[in-house]
Amino acid sequence: MQHGETPMIRAPGVCSILRPAFGLALAIPILFDLAETPEARAAEVAADNGAAIVMYHRFGDDRHSATNIRIDQFEAHIAELTSGPYSVLPLPEIAAALAEGRSLPERTVGISIDDAFLSVYHEAWPRLRAADLPFTLFVSTQALDSGLPDYMTWDQVREMVAGGGVTIGNHGVTHGHMVRQSLTTVRLEITEAAKRLREELGITPSIFAYPYGEYSLAIRKIVEEEGLTAAFGQHSGAIGRTTDVLALPRYPMSEKYGDLDRFQLAVNSLPLPAVDVTPADPLLTAATNPPLYGFTVVEGVKGLGALNCFASRGTLSMERLGEWRVETRIDEAFGPGRARINCTMPGPDGRWRWFGQQFYVLPEATAERQ
Repeated sequence: MQHGETPMIRAPGVCSILRPAFGLALAIPILFDLAETPEARAAEVAADNGAAIVMYHRFGDDRHSATNIRIDQFEAHIAELTSGPYSVLPLPEIAAALAEGRSLPERTVGISIDDAFLSVYHEAWPRLRAADLPFTLFVSTQALDSGLPDYMTWDQVREMVAGGGVTIGNHGVTHGHMVRQSLTTVRLEITEAAKRLREELGITPSIFAYPYGEYSLAIRKIVEEEGLTAAFGQHSGAIGRTTDVLALPRYPMSEKYGDLDRFQLAVNSLPLPAVDVTPADPLLTAATNPPLYGFTVVEGVKGLGALNCFASRGTLSMERLGEWRVETRIDEAFGPGRARINCTMPGPDGRWRWFGQQFYVLPEATAERQ
C-alpha cells in the first residue's frame, strides 16, 4: 500500500476483489438498484468509461525491494490479466481514446514500466510477450548512453521494439527531480531525451512519464508545449474522461504493494469523475502547505455519501458543499518531498472508484511552519 492509500479488507461475495476499509465501526453495504433500466445502466457505463494503468520498475531483483516486483507476484498479475475480463491496450491508444471521447472496452488496463532496467529484458519482456500483453517502456536515456550495468542496452531496446507489442515513452535524460530543476533544464531533459530516442530507435514518443511522478503546473506546460499528448504520474487512481491527460495516474506495483488482492483492486477500479480540482498546482509552497484540497464530482455519480479521503500525513477532515462539491482540510503541513491524498468510494458491480493526487513540497515550503 502506498502512502495515503486506504487499508483493505476482504469484501464478501464481490468476485474476490478487495475493497478499502473506511475506518467505520460498521461495514458499508454496497447497494445495487435492481430497478435500474438498461438504458440508464448504459449511460452510467459510458460516464464511467476509463482505464487503470499499472506501473513497474524492476523484476526479480530483491536488492531494491521498494521498486521491485517478485517474479511469483508478476506471474500472478499476468495470469489475472489473461484469465479475467480485461482488455490490455497500449498506453498511447488508451490516452488517445480518452482525449477524443471514444469509448474503451470495459475493464481496460494499461501496463507501464519505467527506467529500462536490465531485468525488464530478461524477466518481464519474455513473460509479457508469451502472454501477448502489450506494454509501454519509459526510457531515461542517460543510463543507456552511459552503459550502466543494471540497465538495458540500446540494442536490447531495439530488439524489444522490433518484436512488437512494446511502445516507448519519454522519461527524460537523467531521471532527475524535475521540481528541483530549472525550467530551462526541464525542457532540455525532454527535448534531449526525445532526440536520443529518435537517433537510436527511430521513434519520437508522444507520451511522457514524470520522473518520480513529480511535476508542477509550469512543468506540465512545458510538456504540453513540446507536443507530448499524454503524461503520467505515480499517484494511484483510475483514469477517465475528466482526468487531465497530462497528469494521468498509475498504480505503482512493488514487493510490498504487489500482492494479487491489491492488483485485482487496482485493475478493476473505476474513475471518480471530478473537475475543478484545487489547488491547481501540485507543487506546494509555504502558503499552500497543507493544501486546501477539493474537487467537484460530475453530477450523476451514485453513492457519494460513502466517499472517504485519506492523506499521507496528518488528520484529514472532509466536507460536502452542496450535492457535488467535496472539500478536505488537513491539520498539519506535509513534510518535504512527496505527499498524497487518496479518495475512494464503492462503485457499481463491486468495483471501487479511486481518485488520487500526489503533491511535492520543497524544503523551504515547510521552513516557516517548523
